[in-house]
Amino acid sequence: MNIAFSPCPNDTFVFHAWAHGLVPGAPELQVTYADIDITNGLAARGEGPEVLKISYAALPWMLDRYHLLPCGGALGRGCGPLVLTADPASAEQGPSVLSGKRVAVPSERSTAYLLFRLWAAKQVPGGIGEVVVMPFHKIMPAVQKGEIDAGLVIHEARFTYPNYGLTMLADMGAWWEEDTGLPIPLGAIIARKDLDPAQVAGWVRASVEYAWANPQASRSYVLEHAQEMSPQVADAHIGLYVNEFTRNLGEQGYGAVRALLTRAAEEGLVPAVTPGMLENAGFY
Repeated sequence: MNIAFSPCPNDTFVFHAWAHGLVPGAPELQVTYADIDITNGLAARGEGPEVLKISYAALPWMLDRYHLLPCGGALGRGCGPLVLTADPASAEQGPSVLSGKRVAVPSERSTAYLLFRLWAAKQVPGGIGEVVVMPFHKIMPAVQKGEIDAGLVIHEARFTYPNYGLTMLADMGAWWEEDTGLPIPLGAIIARKDLDPAQVAGWVRASVEYAWANPQASRSYVLEHAQEMSPQVADAHIGLYVNEFTRNLGEQGYGAVRALLTRAAEEGLVPAVTPGMLENAGFY
């Protein structure tokens, strides 16, 4: 079976067991490691593997061809995307400093960008000037060098942005949680509709359970794909993004996804998702 997910620590931690033949009864995996912008594009074009990690923001375009699985993804609290600038005074000046400015984002269909659009519509007078899409690992260096005015960052940037001398202007997760009281949906695991979603979800959940039961087993695999990330940052990354919602979205998790996509559809940012499209009977 083919699967695509990012090389980030949360994904490699979650899928280590399955990728290494440690989940009984699960098929052998052929893994493609790709940034979320790439996996979103693969799924949108129908060219993707049978199982993919995508942004929840991209989900409305995929539900005719893929099931949303209730496990394996990234959803939680205190884990939202950040808006960063190189100006130390920006946090005091507030969101208005972004009016007419150039802002880099990791993907046009990322949850980060969707949250940013919802936030900016209310917080940035006159709106953003230009949005530039670039790989997430290039955003902080571009902000640091002054190539762009601000950057919307995800993943381990939450822990490493001070190393670039950058300032956090806004936390999209904190805004979302304060506004809705709900956790923030970030990355979803989807499976092609010609597969049995309950069976695939069982393999994913078994991989998650193995990871928690044997946290050191995936260590070398995680760090191998974590690029220049320190072991301490990788551990913090896993601790933040792999949680009970990774085991099972449950009613609260599905409620957060519905809230995000409903609000975005009301603003005309994504296609409407009708009741029942997200959940698979007998799953959660």
